[in-house]
Amino acid sequence: MSHRSESKLFNGSEKDISQSSSKLTKKESLKVQKKNYREEKKRATKELLSTITDPSVIVMADWLKIRGTLKSWTKLWCVLKPGVLLLYKTPKNDQWVGTVLLNVCELIERPSKKDGFCFKLFHPLEQTIWATKGPKGEAVGAITLPLPSSYLIIRAASESDGRCWMDALELALKCSSLLKRTMIREGKEHDMNSSADSSHVSFYGLLRANNLHSGENLPLNDSEMERHNFKDQDTYSDKSDKENDHDHEESDNDGLGKSEESDSDTSERQDDSYIDPEPIDIKETTYLEQSHEELGEAGEAAQTEEVSEENKSLIWTLLKQVRPGMDLSKVVLPTFILEPRSFLDKLSDYYYHADFLSEAALEENAYNRMKKVVKWYLSGFYKKPKGLKKPYNPILGEFFRCMWIHPRTNSKTFYIAEQVSHHPPISAFYVSNRKDGFCLSGSILAKSKFYGNSLSAILDGEGRLTFLNRGEDYVMTMPYAHCKGILYGTMTLELGGVVNITCEKTGYSATIEFKLKPFLGNNDSVNQISGRIKLGKEVLAVLEGHWDSEVIISDKKTGVSETFWNPTSDMKQRRLHRYTVKFEEQDDFESEKLWQQVTKAINNKDQTEATQEKYILEEAQRRSAKERKLKDEEWTCKLFDQDSVTGEWHYKYADTRPWDPLNDMIQFEKDGAIQTKVRHRTPMVTVPKIKRKPSSKKKGECGFSSPEPDNQDSSGSEAQLTKHSTRIRKKGADLGELQSAIESIKDTQEDIKREIVALRNRVTSNSSPWDYQSLQFKHYVFIALMVLLQLIINFLFK
Repeated sequence: MSHRSESKLFNGSEKDISQSSSKLTKKESLKVQKKNYREEKKRATKELLSTITDPSVIVMADWLKIRGTLKSWTKLWCVLKPGVLLLYKTPKNDQWVGTVLLNVCELIERPSKKDGFCFKLFHPLEQTIWATKGPKGEAVGAITLPLPSSYLIIRAASESDGRCWMDALELALKCSSLLKRTMIREGKEHDMNSSADSSHVSFYGLLRANNLHSGENLPLNDSEMERHNFKDQDTYSDKSDKENDHDHEESDNDGLGKSEESDSDTSERQDDSYIDPEPIDIKETTYLEQSHEELGEAGEAAQTEEVSEENKSLIWTLLKQVRPGMDLSKVVLPTFILEPRSFLDKLSDYYYHADFLSEAALEENAYNRMKKVVKWYLSGFYKKPKGLKKPYNPILGEFFRCMWIHPRTNSKTFYIAEQVSHHPPISAFYVSNRKDGFCLSGSILAKSKFYGNSLSAILDGEGRLTFLNRGEDYVMTMPYAHCKGILYGTMTLELGGVVNITCEKTGYSATIEFKLKPFLGNNDSVNQISGRIKLGKEVLAVLEGHWDSEVIISDKKTGVSETFWNPTSDMKQRRLHRYTVKFEEQDDFESEKLWQQVTKAINNKDQTEATQEKYILEEAQRRSAKERKLKDEEWTCKLFDQDSVTGEWHYKYADTRPWDPLNDMIQFEKDGAIQTKVRHRTPMVTVPKIKRKPSSKKKGECGFSSPEPDNQDSSGSEAQLTKHSTRIRKKGADLGELQSAIESIKDTQEDIKREIVALRNRVTSNSSPWDYQSLQFKHYVFIALMVLLQLIINFLFK
């Protein structure tokens, strides 16, 4: 009994202790929470005041015209900071006019008949947008025109300046907290209470604006500014916090220690979100600037070649194997007509002026954007080898990498291409410059036709240029290359055909015709082009000129003609420099390393050695194809996947997200994977496009395969990305099959309707009017017999 009573007493005391300790823990936790709450409130206040008072924390500053309530305009110095827009009478910031609180504002472009660009800041509920006090505690602003309370109409000097201000205001409206933290960390390395004498933050260099150059120190520190600007003098949010705070004071040192420890942990977690990123440590491919480049001359001289007697005999031997209209993709061509580089390398000639695309991505006007795209398209043709040359046919699995550095934007344009199929020969490519806002992808099926004294190399396929910030796709085709004078005359290479550049979203399109030289044409008729830029069916401008020299554009509305594109020597000097992968770091299947022996023999003019080395590569490819066929294996592409629904080829590491200057740091490439170094990992979702109908082209040797990327994706967890992308691909395939089934059912229904209509017509045409009359006569006879029978019955029963 005594043992049980002792046990009861022990259990009871244990419960009392646990209850008291839980109450104590709850009080301590609440105390820590309230302390953290007050510190967070102070931090937010200091953060805002620091952005207002620190002269180095500026998004942009410039003179703008402000419309007053009397509908007259006044010129004020406007300083945009994260979360606020400060108005001054002079750039010295000594005559404050007012402070607009951007967190309560909406921004909209405003139409105007006057020159410049007009936009409006307004409160959607027509409440005040102004702060009650100035940055130095001013209660009354400088005398100026009376300004409206719930909105502000602003005019910039030009459209470009106005667009810059709107972009900056949008950034300040949506990302004010991030801007505060980022710019404070970049603008000051010392304590926030110290005066700001550091250099200005060049944050708005991205938006092409001028920062405010004023380094004077402000007399008030943060604590004084708090007293001046905020009515709530104490640090508590309500009376209960202030009254109950003393009830939670604990004299126990252990409890105090726990509280301090908890507070330090919280502050560490808060500080982690502002810590500057670690120094960039990226394992990327080593690129070296291209040492030699052959541009070729304008005109027909660089596109003709006199064939020697020895080479003519080779051509005659070759021609015995072919017939007019035959596809030459399986014919082995002599090495003397080969250009010593791969076709994958040749396709990169279009990106030496990729800076035109960088400009187009920033262009606000859709018509001017289309013109810049067309200008970039034409800039890819003037680079040509001397004479009549054809690049190597790529080997299956061959790939090529290069890049261009943009000095004006400090960005890089990466180019990746791979031979994804051999029969038919398909080359897939992908180009990316996320920082400048564009990417381009596509695939080319190379075909050639023999016509007796001439042959044509046809590039069947399309490229798709995407502006990431606008979601616009520009789909474009390619001209064909035409070679004449094979049997007799001078061998000449020309470009021909009609190409189209269309943007479905904006409705703008361009058509360019590459004209072949007429039979009796003069030298001026060589390499001619003509084109039109249209909006819907309306022609806006006409292009005339030569694709390797000057092109003139004529505006249909104004009638003004000017030079649209001309690859002068000065323009060629300003073209971007190409960088290729260091030879020691190249894969065995990279173009330069793969064809090195053939290239060396051609450069040494040893045709026999070049032919032998070329035969070795082609024979190895044939042997590999036979082995895969015996094992019933399909070739797996390294960098591209084929969509099972559309048949299109997609780059495995494609990232089409708009560039985020607050999170994205640098774009780089490693082992063929174009990646982005980021400050914080965020999930990336790529949804396959299933809008376009499935292609009717034959499936190449490289079938559909979707191996997961080996490299870790820079923007999120690779495991989640793999699962998610796999699910999306499956859903995309299911949706595509469902769509195809619906289309098939619709087609069947239409066929049935047509058959029914045809059957009706056939029956109507076969039936004669005599059938109709005979049918009516039978009815009359039957009625007469019935009437006669009725009369007989009536007579008998009488």
